[in-house]
Amino acid sequence: MLKLSKRMRAVAAMVTPGNILADVGTDHGYVPIALIQREKIPKAIAVDINEGPLKRANENINLYGMQDSIETRISDGVEALKVNEVDSILIAGMGGELTIHILTEGEEICRNAKELILQPQSEVRKVRQYLRVNRYKIVDEDMILEDGKYYPIIKAIPVDQDDFWLDKNENVITTCDIYGPLLLKNGNPVLRKFLVHQYRKLTFILQSLVLQQDSESVRKRKQEVSREIHYNESAYSILGAIKNAGN
Repeated sequence: MLKLSKRMRAVAAMVTPGNILADVGTDHGYVPIALIQREKIPKAIAVDINEGPLKRANENINLYGMQDSIETRISDGVEALKVNEVDSILIAGMGGELTIHILTEGEEICRNAKELILQPQSEVRKVRQYLRVNRYKIVDEDMILEDGKYYPIIKAIPVDQDDFWLDKNENVITTCDIYGPLLLKNGNPVLRKFLVHQYRKLTFILQSLVLQQDSESVRKRKQEVSREIHYNESAYSILGAIKNAGN
């Protein structure tokens, strides 16, 4: 049985059982192989823009006898997929800007899928903002700490309107974009660790800036860091309110 890393196990756990999966940027093909081994999904399409990763994926697919269950395709994002061909689209391990590019360029494919599973390596705020603005509802989130790094994982579905945001003010919306509406709502314990880690880092940076000679660039950076601290504290306030409410 193929063993996945802690991060990839959490990513795989987001996929709805019985769905047909597209693994975008599949690399070694480990997630679809593991899901089919465990009989969680019946079929997958593993795609990558480069031949090298697809060659490695095909070697692993053959090694585990998955040739009849996993198809591989060269694809820039989701362009090699057909509308309604898959139920779940997984985009993991890419930068946030690239993730957004794939979702934008493949909008018809993505909005006709039942769910998106996203694990951006950077620009997570921009990814959540994209989902909110483009009528996707975040229905599940997780955060994993592995080898000293924090990895947020997002599950979203296409909707006509997400009523969650209707009564939220700008401060709450921005805080949720940065830290995750469901990570906050559910009081995710790894998020709590991340907030403490980030607060210490930001306050250290701010203290270092205070000691520097005053200049326009230093003042600008102090404002940026102070703003980040504000949203960090806002997130902790939301978590505290949820805890006090008994949720």
